[in-house]
Amino acid sequence: MKPFKTIRKSLITSAIIASTLTLSAFTSVNLYAHDKHVHKGEALELAVSGEHRSAKNKARDQYRHPVETLSFFGFTSAMTVVEITPGGGWYTEILAPALKGKGKLYGAHYPDTGEDNYYSNSRKKLEKKLASNIVFNEVVLTDFVPRKQSELAPQGSADLVLTFRNLHNWKDAGVEQVFKDAFNALKAGGVLGVVEHRLPAGISPEKAVGYVSEANTIKQAKAAGFRFAGSSEINANSKDMAQHPKGVWTLPPSFALGDKDKAKYLAIGESDRMTLKFVKPENASFSDFKEQNKQ
Repeated sequence: MKPFKTIRKSLITSAIIASTLTLSAFTSVNLYAHDKHVHKGEALELAVSGEHRSAKNKARDQYRHPVETLSFFGFTSAMTVVEITPGGGWYTEILAPALKGKGKLYGAHYPDTGEDNYYSNSRKKLEKKLASNIVFNEVVLTDFVPRKQSELAPQGSADLVLTFRNLHNWKDAGVEQVFKDAFNALKAGGVLGVVEHRLPAGISPEKAVGYVSEANTIKQAKAAGFRFAGSSEINANSKDMAQHPKGVWTLPPSFALGDKDKAKYLAIGESDRMTLKFVKPENASFSDFKEQNKQ
């Protein structure tokens, strides 16, 4: 027969083990619940507030409204998302951690051709950024070439394709091709989200350089087979009249005039932007729209 002290010690040890197992189970349930909650609503907020983002980039949230914008497009952390030309990775800093472990992020960016030009250097800079932090280690880069057919992601694989302030660089022919590429990359029912500097109605593009017609953008997306699903004024700025000496780059963050009238342009803030949502119709493919697009 075991001594009383031995029995008492065994009972205490058993109680501790039982308590530990109960606590572990409780913790696991709470972590699972927290993960599910994050999946549904907090992933973007956590990504936006992350320490991997610089104070400089966070300062632009007041103009770019990333949580509201991505929510409008229907973003969830389990999606397959394509960001076209991530540039310096401002939105990638938010999308990558929000999708990490649950979804997938493709960055369709200019290829590195080995030349010393904007496109190759931009790709190298982005690759360096992605290698700098573990939050980016699941991002997959694909090759995007302006005004040429590009596979942004495997055909029919994406839930959401995004482009932020790029249309003005691609011009009409480029936009038309990009919208076709996005259509091919998306699943049926998938979403194309567009944010762009908005050209005021009645103002010619020559007087508002860098701004793009909302009506024409909707027309181009429809021509590629998309259904227009709505617009949002999340990124609107009524202070921006769009006619500036150096175009849209007169405004922050570029300040193309340097310190000249800087206070004036800072008071205006970043550009007035359209935020447009398009949907690839169910059971649709681009071939269904080829004939009507010829008309």
